[in-house]
Amino acid sequence: MSNTKKIAVAGATGRLGRHVVDVLIEQGHEVVAFSRADGIDIETGAGLAEALGGVQVVIDASSTPSADKDIATEFFTFSAKNLHAAGQQAGVEKLVAVSIIGIDHATGGYNAAKLVHEQVLRDGPLPVQILRAAQFHELVEVMLGWGTQGEVARLPKMRTQLVAARTVAEALVELAVNPAPAGAEGPLPEIAGPRPETMAGAAALLAAERGLEVTVEEVSDPANPDREQFEDGTLLAAPHATLGGPTFAEWLAAK
Repeated sequence: MSNTKKIAVAGATGRLGRHVVDVLIEQGHEVVAFSRADGIDIETGAGLAEALGGVQVVIDASSTPSADKDIATEFFTFSAKNLHAAGQQAGVEKLVAVSIIGIDHATGGYNAAKLVHEQVLRDGPLPVQILRAAQFHELVEVMLGWGTQGEVARLPKMRTQLVAARTVAEALVELAVNPAPAGAEGPLPEIAGPRPETMAGAAALLAAERGLEVTVEEVSDPANPDREQFEDGTLLAAPHATLGGPTFAEWLAAK
């Protein structure tokens, strides 16, 4: 392939990053895959300058396990600034990062932290392309675990357009290897699954498929400052979004 690039993937062992690495390798690119397990920490910057030597594009697929707004905001702020600084020093051409659909007015938790992440990325010296994605299929199992107490699993009332992490990875790589479109800036590109679903409905499908003896209940959380956005369809794909399968049911059946 004549258009191959040397591309670094931050968060390469994570839920999304491992798929990004797979897609890049399949397309013949030279991949520099790293995470904290490799001694490269984007939050502190440790080892980052060395890792980015000769890299043309950085794909940031990193995340933090904490949904706490302050903890997540600190992680994303420092990681974005460090990637810009080390990337500029190394001659990186651009950064590509993933964010979340519908978070423009988020005020709490992880979504608010990602909104800050977007701004810090845009404020840095390197060109940046941000892809907003719907919630991953892989998140359903996490949320089912969080919500299960005994024989009942309480899932937040949430409308989403669940998408496979692999599908998001393919879209991220497409941004990474192609030039940014010329002209006026439009809305951020989006990738989502083929149809609207509810988190509770997906969790019930997962529980049935796994033979889990739990009853899934959909609950509205008055403590969530972004409850209305979770419930009213704000997190669904915009008209300009790219939609990609499989559906959650199809993905689950293929596992």
